[in-house]
Amino acid sequence: MDRYVGKRLDARYEVHELIGVGGMALVYKAYDVIEARNVAIKILKDEYFGDKEFMRRFQNESKAISVLSHPNIVKVLNVSFGTNFQYIVMEFISGVTLKEYMASNGKINWRDALKIIEQVLSALSHAHSMGVIHRDIKPQNIMISDDGSVKVMDFGIARFFNSKTQTMTNRTIGSVHYISPEQAKGFPSNVRSDIYSVGVMLYEMLTNKLPFEADNAVSVAIMQMQVNPQPLRKIDPLIPQALEEITLKAMQKDQENRYSSANEMLKDIYDFRNNNNIKFGYDSCFVDDSPTRVLSSGAVNSIKDNKEEEKEKKKKTLFIVGGITATLVIFSLAFMFITMFTSFGNTKNVDVPNFIGMNISEIENNRSYKFHFQVEKVYDPLRPEGVVLDQNPLANSKQVKSNATIILKVNSSGVLTLVPSVSGLTESEAKLKLSNAGFDFETIMVEDSSVPQGKVVRTDPSGDTKAPAKSIVKLFVSKGTDNSSIKIPNVIGKIFENAKNELETLGLKVSSNVKYEKSDKPKNTVILCSPLPGNSVQAGSSVDLTLSSGEKREKTLELNVDLPRTGGDLNIRVYVDGELDNSKTTTVDSSYTLSKSFKFKGSQGVKEVRIKINDELYKVYKLDFDKSEIYVGERVPDSIVEKT
Repeated sequence: MDRYVGKRLDARYEVHELIGVGGMALVYKAYDVIEARNVAIKILKDEYFGDKEFMRRFQNESKAISVLSHPNIVKVLNVSFGTNFQYIVMEFISGVTLKEYMASNGKINWRDALKIIEQVLSALSHAHSMGVIHRDIKPQNIMISDDGSVKVMDFGIARFFNSKTQTMTNRTIGSVHYISPEQAKGFPSNVRSDIYSVGVMLYEMLTNKLPFEADNAVSVAIMQMQVNPQPLRKIDPLIPQALEEITLKAMQKDQENRYSSANEMLKDIYDFRNNNNIKFGYDSCFVDDSPTRVLSSGAVNSIKDNKEEEKEKKKKTLFIVGGITATLVIFSLAFMFITMFTSFGNTKNVDVPNFIGMNISEIENNRSYKFHFQVEKVYDPLRPEGVVLDQNPLANSKQVKSNATIILKVNSSGVLTLVPSVSGLTESEAKLKLSNAGFDFETIMVEDSSVPQGKVVRTDPSGDTKAPAKSIVKLFVSKGTDNSSIKIPNVIGKIFENAKNELETLGLKVSSNVKYEKSDKPKNTVILCSPLPGNSVQAGSSVDLTLSSGEKREKTLELNVDLPRTGGDLNIRVYVDGELDNSKTTTVDSSYTLSKSFKFKGSQGVKEVRIKINDELYKVYKLDFDKSEIYVGERVPDSIVEKT
């Protein structure tokens, strides 16, 4: 039994279910009973509690995110570093990771890929401006919410790049398929390291392939350091040339040849959006004039230590390397001519074989097939995983070139499929229906007087929604109601006397230890009940109530202002209720800065905020602290409206 599910942390967060497992932490979906909203709680694993290194990294994550405030970065709402456990409370994002999105959709249309990358770069631009490097950018750490917005999360190995000290170890940090060459070598990372990882993600989205794959992590790390990726347009000629240039510039081995900032990469993307035929002329940066070398795994760990020694040996080995390089060139040319001759001689027309029913690994490992195979993932719960369900063109339907492309539809787990509705069915009926639909299941018994014992109350994910095939669907099955117990009614939001009478009428006691806290609710309104409403307790049990003191809690509203792209400096002044707030006066370069965030504090009432740019009124906002909402007013004048 999970030690946290069903528990209430710090009398505020009711933990509902485990939704993620990371290297050093567990992530749970929980409910904040004070703010009445779902949250995500990241809790340090028990085995790492007391480990100074892991506790430092965990606390560093909260420190890193706490200084960040951006619509594309998951917000930290609270932290707790207690003596028994440590956790970080974050906003709950309903959606899927970019990794799951790619697994379900395969190759992503370049327009959609850019929408995702632009939001990631915008988030990194903000993080870098605050001195924070992520160091672990990968699809697993990018959330795509149900409304399509992108959120960067998991700053677990982030660091402040302006700190005076940093600890490097021989252990590679980050996921090996996305780390930069300098990280693979164990060298310090910087903002350009994050840019490299963004480039790898863009490469994967556009081609549906990782740039470097091998049998083990060490081999991939060596490739990150030494091997240039295959150009995108060789994989898919329909990818625009400028987009290939942007991707490969971000992935340069030499940091100096990469984009210097997220904003610089964003600028090229915006220029490309405005003109899809633009050419940046980055091709000269893509020439690798360093000979490829094969290194052992031991060499990977000693690269940094041997760097100076290699410089001393360089002069002595120059003649040998030159000879080897010349030999390689001769063999490469010979191989090219042989390949060309063989290729021209074997592009005859052949019948299309029948691949339906075969396993994809069997097909890909058969060297007698000269076709190019394009795999499309589908799912059929009644067929084995990896089996080809359909193909295009069909077998013997026509003759094609021996090197033609054959599309294979392969039965694969992880493809989004419809969860059947099983509410009201018996547990066995529900399990059979879920199994036939291709889902695994987990049974959770709950008390529910409205549903007969043994029947399904609900599922998670709910019926008639989509979830990855072979994933686990939670079955909440009614175990009936214990007549000797009393279900606590929902008294939150009621005046104390009314709540007290309702509880005592049911045979419960109200604790004399009544607490008061600041709240938006009127004085003496119940804002917290312990145990929580809906829980069943024995008759005569005591219930603790927390009441509103009538004092308003100070709130913070964040205003994110989209800036005009005028190509020059923008002098921004902020007026609150007619008075200039000097603390928020700033100047930004509109060529690189797309938006500016401002925070305002207040406990109640409405404040008017006016934004002036270059001494001209730009936008007007109303900040309603009673409703925690921001309303947009008029925008003037036309002279600074974004140019198109």
